[in-house]
Amino acid sequence: MDRFDTPPNPSRRPRGGAPGPVPPPSSFDSQPFGGPPEPVEPPGPQPDAPIRHDATVEAAPPPPQKAPGKAGRNLPVAIAVGLGLGAVVLASLLIYRQIFLFVVAAALAVAIWELATAMRKADIRVPVWTLVGCGLGMLALTWFAGPPLLVVGLGVTVAVLVVWRLADGATGYHVDVPAATLVATYVPFLGAFAVLLVAPADGHLRIIAALAVVVLSDTGGYVAGVLMGRHPMAPKISPKKSWEGLGGSVLACAIGGALLLYFMFDVTWWLGALFGITLAIAATLGDLTESMIKRDLGVKDMSNFIPGHGGLMDRLDSILFVLPVAYAWLVFLVPVTS
Repeated sequence: MDRFDTPPNPSRRPRGGAPGPVPPPSSFDSQPFGGPPEPVEPPGPQPDAPIRHDATVEAAPPPPQKAPGKAGRNLPVAIAVGLGLGAVVLASLLIYRQIFLFVVAAALAVAIWELATAMRKADIRVPVWTLVGCGLGMLALTWFAGPPLLVVGLGVTVAVLVVWRLADGATGYHVDVPAATLVATYVPFLGAFAVLLVAPADGHLRIIAALAVVVLSDTGGYVAGVLMGRHPMAPKISPKKSWEGLGGSVLACAIGGALLLYFMFDVTWWLGALFGITLAIAATLGDLTESMIKRDLGVKDMSNFIPGHGGLMDRLDSILFVLPVAYAWLVFLVPVTS
């Protein structure tokens, strides 16, 4: 027998038969290869060992990604896009006010689509085209008949939504109808106050004053939050929003509101400051409301429609809450003369 042949194991059961007799142990059995075992050198480092060319080479770690800013957005892109949108709004107001109505209608239609699409990801069915049609009807009624028919338009929209959902049966009815009503109230109803603001002869100034305060609120809150933000205001809703940022928004809006209303409408400075402060609070509440909706739906942005900003709804959240507050203030401070 060659030393590399394995001796048969007589204790193994043959296929189909009984195990054979087990012979007594012998010295050969204790040394299966016919001699004493060779000493095994314990493993250890072998610095002179040749390098295997077929060995797996660990990949180099990827280069570190550039972290976003503290505010969570690409600031240069956000500023550029914001200036572009502001130029479109300003041009429509100064060239021909009726053009601004088409800008408002297009913005609200996109916002309705974004919010309805985000809700569908959470299995909430919201009729996009029905809401867009009813929203445009609200804008038209507001332009031609003022606040009373705006409320009538909202009531008709809710009735249409209730009837629309009856055709799909009872499953999910208690979720879909309130969600669609929320969209109708949040977007076209609040957005229609822009039509009420721009309707008077000095409407372009009223819209500019309201939107300028929103810009000041966003800018003041951003700067103060980045430089001094230490205490989160609503960590479960918007972790990056701080009390210091709110203070910056209020301060910027108070100064800006006092200057804007004094030079535009000859309103005393302290009333203009109150105008700015209340608009800053309304803008913050609008931002928090949309953040809470996004948290509930499990989305970061409503869409990627605007580079550097997310969705258009992510830019309108503050404005939508500011519009009715600005309208109420300006009707009180600067009555419309026929």
